Amino acid sequence: MRVLLVEDDRPVADALSLGLTRHGYDVTWTATGRAALAAPEPDMVLLDLGLPDIDGLDVCRELRARGDVPLIIVSGRDSETERVVGLELGADDYLVKPVLLRELVARMRAVHRRQHSVPTTGPARELDVYGRLSVDRPARRVYLAGTEVPLRPKEFTLLVFLTDRLDTVVTREAIMDAVWDSNWYGSTKTLDTHVTVLRRKLFGALRIESVRGVGFRAVVERAAAGVS
Repeated sequence: MRVLLVEDDRPVADALSLGLTRHGYDVTWTATGRAALAAPEPDMVLLDLGLPDIDGLDVCRELRARGDVPLIIVSGRDSETERVVGLELGADDYLVKPVLLRELVARMRAVHRRQHSVPTTGPARELDVYGRLSVDRPARRVYLAGTEVPLRPKEFTLLVFLTDRLDTVVTREAIMDAVWDSNWYGSTKTLDTHVTVLRRKLFGALRIESVRGVGFRAVVERAAAGVS
């Protein structure tokens, strides 16, 4: 997903860009409202309000007048009036700084799910998106760049467990308890086998890193393009 980050504070922009890139987003950074309005349309906009040239609310208004690009305001302004105005101008969500990266990513996914769903002959299904990887939890289906990846039940459960804990080292015991349950009496080597199969099927879209003596860590692949 291509994300336009509009933020005039360079350290904040650098931290957000790095964190979002680690979650698989392709981030373009700009520090001014004029540059944001001149940029190619992204898949999502993260917009600060305190910009040096144009008030962020005016940028929000202009972007919304142009189309329906998903837009989240990320601002230090925390008054109720600012929040209400931002949402009434068309922002899909409003977060107050300082913002936790995990919360921001969760809000981004929620906004994305509201606007994108897997086409079906029945009710539309919502997706959890991790870079090139999309997970349809109700249907227990996984898509890589739009193509379904066939997973066995335990593979799917393991994938969901790890994506819920991105960038976090999870012990082998915790994984076994959650995916195979605490009454499993077989070899823990079955976990290694399932991890190997997932790595092969996902082609690096989700890296499952081994942490020796502890367990595993799931990391979304970095976008090919870096931060501008």
